[in-house]
Amino acid sequence: MAEDGIRSQDLDPADEASTDGLVDGEPLAEPGELAPTAAAAAKDEVPVAKATEAATEVAGPATPDLVAGPSALKGAPAETRTAEPSEPETEDRAGGAAVTTVGEKSWRESVLRRELWTPPGVPQSAADRPTALGGTDRAVPAPVAAAAFPISPVPARRAALPIPVTPAAAAAASHSPLDVFEAEVRPHHRARAAWILVTTVLVLAAGYVGAQWALADRVPSGTTVAGIDIGGMRSSAAVAALRAGLADAETHAIPVAAGDKSTSLLPDQAGLSVDAAATVKGLTGFGLEPFRLWVQIAGGGDRRPVTVVDEKAFGTAMTALTDSLAVDPVDGGVVFVDGNPQPMPAVNGAKVVKDEAARLLRDTWLTAPRPIALPVEVVPPTVTQAEVDAAVTDIAGPLTRAPISVSVGDQIAELPPSVVASVASFTPVAGKLTLTLDGKQLREEVVKRTRSLLTAPEDAHFVFENDQPVLRPGAPGTAIDPAALARAVQKAGLSATDRTARVALVPTDPKQSTAAMQALGVKEKVSEFATPLTNEPIRTLNLINGASKMSGQLVRPGETFSTTKALSPITAANGYRMAHALVSGELVNVIGGGLSQMGTTTYNAAFFAGMEDIEHKPHSVYFTRYPAGREATIFEGVVDMKFRNNTPYGVLIQSWVAGGKLHVAMWSTKYWDVATTTSGRSNVVQPKAVHSTSPTCVAKSAGNPGFSVTVTRTLSLNGAVKANESKSWRYKPDDALVCDAAPGP
Repeated sequence: MAEDGIRSQDLDPADEASTDGLVDGEPLAEPGELAPTAAAAAKDEVPVAKATEAATEVAGPATPDLVAGPSALKGAPAETRTAEPSEPETEDRAGGAAVTTVGEKSWRESVLRRELWTPPGVPQSAADRPTALGGTDRAVPAPVAAAAFPISPVPARRAALPIPVTPAAAAAASHSPLDVFEAEVRPHHRARAAWILVTTVLVLAAGYVGAQWALADRVPSGTTVAGIDIGGMRSSAAVAALRAGLADAETHAIPVAAGDKSTSLLPDQAGLSVDAAATVKGLTGFGLEPFRLWVQIAGGGDRRPVTVVDEKAFGTAMTALTDSLAVDPVDGGVVFVDGNPQPMPAVNGAKVVKDEAARLLRDTWLTAPRPIALPVEVVPPTVTQAEVDAAVTDIAGPLTRAPISVSVGDQIAELPPSVVASVASFTPVAGKLTLTLDGKQLREEVVKRTRSLLTAPEDAHFVFENDQPVLRPGAPGTAIDPAALARAVQKAGLSATDRTARVALVPTDPKQSTAAMQALGVKEKVSEFATPLTNEPIRTLNLINGASKMSGQLVRPGETFSTTKALSPITAANGYRMAHALVSGELVNVIGGGLSQMGTTTYNAAFFAGMEDIEHKPHSVYFTRYPAGREATIFEGVVDMKFRNNTPYGVLIQSWVAGGKLHVAMWSTKYWDVATTTSGRSNVVQPKAVHSTSPTCVAKSAGNPGFSVTVTRTLSLNGAVKANESKSWRYKPDDALVCDAAPGP
């Protein structure tokens, strides 16, 4: 084993012929000097230790911190066989020369001393100076080496004898025998340094982890949440402080603003609440991240609370909030005032940017300054101010700058600017203002300024000739197409040279064409009924007037006929007169008295034609001129008689007065087969005398008794019964009326 941290290494056996006592072929010491020869060593039995001490005394102590390899001496023996300190020296007689092998340590010390010490007076350049673990680039010259080392410094057990220079030694003198050794390493110093470093790191790491653990449950100092100071508190205390400080925050309205509009938001209704535990948890907790320790040292500052959001409630609240804060834009427009166009300015609107506002409220509803300013964006109007200005300049102004003439047929109507302005308006279409003229109103203005310009069309209609219905064809009329008139007036109004609108009269077809009337199938009388007249001439005149209005009434399939509507208006201007009528049990004079007989007669005609009964009401007392249970009273606005045409054909009504009777007939195509029965009278009650003090009382004698009756009707179609109907009515007795004077005071 090598000593003093230098590792020994076996040399190549081929180089064992080199000697240890020569420098460039010269002996290391002269004979007779302190370095003993091998023979002397053997004779005197000088111990290695003593030999070493002797060499040390002469050569001086070695410098312990200068270490160099033997390659610094180019003239030194090239190879030396190493041996353990206990290994005895041996001699090799090969080639007649004795080769002495000494201990490795002694040999190294000798060589190192020679490499690291330069005799006085010998210059040493940087190139000649020995390196830390190797030699110089140039060897020390042999004469200098011989002169510089008069005494061998090699400490050995026995002194080395001068060895003659052999050819092998001479060849080996060109390089150092220690070139094969590795650089000196001192592992025990590095291990110690590494141990110190690892220990220091572990101590620091333990302190760091301990500090993080000790501070894990403490909120960093200086920490505030929504204005509540919780710095330095433990988790439980911080949670309690937050809950107490924010107890009312969820129920207090938050003012919000968007531009000039403002409103408020109730957090609890909007689904916003604070999670105090989660907020504190985000500020505490164990971890090895350096920033955690830094925050504990530097302070936490203002931190945002953790908000819990009910998405459904929050979405509903945001929709209501943004709608209430929205400002609708105002489209520009043009109006006419006193015939002159006036611009209506366009105004921008605004709306809340919903997504950004939602994020802002989620994050800052507890911390933002009040009112919370929500982000808004401008909503431009569809019709801009530029479009308004263009409409006034290019359209409205020219349209009303002068009158417009309308040439129609052989007449001309002049429309002043005020009239044109009254029928003109601007409508926004795809961001543009479009001029619109009311064609129907224009037509009325033109007709006012002409004479007999238009003729009305005549509808095809039925008339009765020789008690038979006759269809008279319709006739076309003349008219002005409103749309064509509006286009012509607008064109003339915007023309710079010709302000005359030219339109043509167009024929108009009647609403009721001849073909349509023929298709109704009015060709035969399907029912007729008559009731006797009374001896009151005025009452008869009212029935004659009513019959003229009933004749020619056409009820189309599915239509409902109203008797009072056909007779109306029941006024003197419409030919009716005052006559007796039974009102609330009293005979009084009313306009159109006696028309209830028209209601009864028409009801029976419709009854036997199979029409559907919609509304009818018999009289309260029975009159012998009517069939019991099959009669109806009417009073305009109070009681009516109605039926519906339940056949696929039209029904034409004919009515007249002749032979002391009122007649009503219905013409159509026969559809229903009608059968009817009337029951006997039951529950008969005789009339009595009734006294009245009414100032309008008219005395009368007793009439018919009261009774109950039932009428049935069966409707058949092609032999099959389609309906069975039964209606009952109870008549009151027709009491005598005695008019008494009102009792005195």
